[in-house]
Amino acid sequence: MSPTIMRIGSYRFFFNSNEESRMHVHIQTPDGVAKFWLEPIIAHADSYNLNQRTLRELERLVEENADDFRNAWHKHLGK
Repeated sequence: MSPTIMRIGSYRFFFNSNEESRMHVHIQTPDGVAKFWLEPIIAHADSYNLNQRTLRELERLVEENADDFRNAWHKHLGK
């Protein structure tokens, strides 16, 4: 199960249930996907088919919404 946490424009932010325990968020874009760690600091973890400009924009959006993502993580995964 991959619940959608938020949509911003054409970006879909989501979690993959029963994945790894380190807090992170995935982002689906029209061109590819990315994963960002939420702890201990916000950091790019992995991506596919995205350029640096898009990754910088995604990182900015993750930083701006980090509290919402962390709260959703705890609510969804019960941790």
